[in-house]
Amino acid sequence: MQGSLRRRLLIGGSALAIGALALSACTSQRDDNGGGDAAGDVDSTFVFGASGDPSSLDPAFASDGESFRISRQIFEGLVGVEPGTADPAPMLAESWEQSEDGLSYTFQLKEGVTFHDGTEFNADAVCFNFDRQNNFTGIAQSESLSYYWGKIMRGYADTGTSIYGGCDAASPTEVTITLTEPFAGFIPALSLPAFAIQSPTALEEYGADDVGGTSEAPTLSEYAQGHPTGTGPFQFDSWEPGAEATVSAYDGYWGEQGQVQQVIFRVIGDTTARRQALESGSIDGYDLVAPADLGALESAGYMLVNRDPFNILYLGMNQADPALADPRVRQAIAHAIDKEQLVTQVLPEGTTVASQFMPESVIGFNPDVTTYDFDPEAATALLAEAGFTEAAPLNLTFNYPVNISRPYMPNPEQIFTNLQSQLQAVGIVVNPVSNEWGEYLDLIQGGSQHGIHLLGWTGDYNDPDNFVGTFFGGASNEWGFDNAELFSALTSARGLATEDEQEPAYQDVNEQIAQFLPGVPLANPVPTLAFAPRVKSYPASPVQDEVYNEIELTE
Repeated sequence: MQGSLRRRLLIGGSALAIGALALSACTSQRDDNGGGDAAGDVDSTFVFGASGDPSSLDPAFASDGESFRISRQIFEGLVGVEPGTADPAPMLAESWEQSEDGLSYTFQLKEGVTFHDGTEFNADAVCFNFDRQNNFTGIAQSESLSYYWGKIMRGYADTGTSIYGGCDAASPTEVTITLTEPFAGFIPALSLPAFAIQSPTALEEYGADDVGGTSEAPTLSEYAQGHPTGTGPFQFDSWEPGAEATVSAYDGYWGEQGQVQQVIFRVIGDTTARRQALESGSIDGYDLVAPADLGALESAGYMLVNRDPFNILYLGMNQADPALADPRVRQAIAHAIDKEQLVTQVLPEGTTVASQFMPESVIGFNPDVTTYDFDPEAATALLAEAGFTEAAPLNLTFNYPVNISRPYMPNPEQIFTNLQSQLQAVGIVVNPVSNEWGEYLDLIQGGSQHGIHLLGWTGDYNDPDNFVGTFFGGASNEWGFDNAELFSALTSARGLATEDEQEPAYQDVNEQIAQFLPGVPLANPVPTLAFAPRVKSYPASPVQDEVYNEIELTE
């Protein structure tokens, strides 16, 4: 594809919908060109019922689950994830060693690995990728594009805030990456697709850094629209925005290729339509199954797979709105929300109420954190203290996305309706503003013209900085506040070397966040996937590190 494409940003950081082409013995039900394997007994095309388009095929300019699901098939990083966990594991780096001062990491790289364009993966390619992101300028630095580098590396070469100190290729198979300050989560952070190693040749040939537009409406490069080139088990074939993207097995892959030879990511935005596509035999599976559909699908013989909930759904409060800058207003909103009712009425079975901006399994979770129990009378009193009464009520814009499902937010319209009713019950006038997902994230992350808003996060790796550090490590458009004390506490915590040191530091951070109350943590939903009977095994991961060469199929 040539030219610029209006960006459709989907998050999750890390989150994800998983699907696949439903194949039974009746191939006449399918409208793709899938074929059998060498033995002729298993159709090797797997189609995925995705809930939306990827925002970008260049993972350095993406932060959403739809993009990352495709990225994980095409690209690999130095570090991967141990199957079924959120823990780091070797990938393109066979091993690594950290210096005593915690500032340098030396990686021993795999040999004999090639990119999909036939060029060699080596230490120079690693340095090219890291130097590339650190040297982003202008619009490329915006949160709506290079979100993860800015959050994790804390800046860029020309901002003077980046913690990236440089990269040295000692030999084709040995590379050292240096930081300017310790960061305990550096190795697990490298498992993010945003840090995947891409072909330097392809990046240059197709102008990967030629992005434009504005932070609210960025445009993609030629590379990001049609030439992603990595070392993974699948290579890019095509992308038709709004319809589907296709990848096929890379013959020169260094690892095991598996049964699946082609994957089609078919865009089906509506949850009911995804279920119907599975039932009709036009897809093999999909992610983010609606709670109301679980029983019927299980009874009909479809395989249901639950991911361990490693996420957070929250109501954000943008303090660029003067009313939301008043802590009494934020406390009133928190007291107005009955989280138990929200979970019981609209979220999947097994979902837990959240007390803070990370799951219980993450280091630093604080069991004694300050909470704001459901108390409408307290909410009304706090609003009155802040100057808002029945005669002069608080008016708030409530932003929410439509036609999308996320692991942390499977049904945003229903969640919005539930919370709207609760806020109106204490006298808050809610002005609903809805957007399609891509525009929604550009609005929330790219500017200040938004109010309270629904968003969330699926953890990318098992480190507290990936949750609270990502949200509150520095000033951002989403939250609209400048809290030097909180920023400093998070900077100190992320540099601690051991879990024993991190635990109390992040517990203190979580209490500080609870008292400051930049938003209301709502719930930790359970994401469920559904598959056709021919899917024998699917590599479910709490951080969605799901690569399709590991899928097992039957006839």
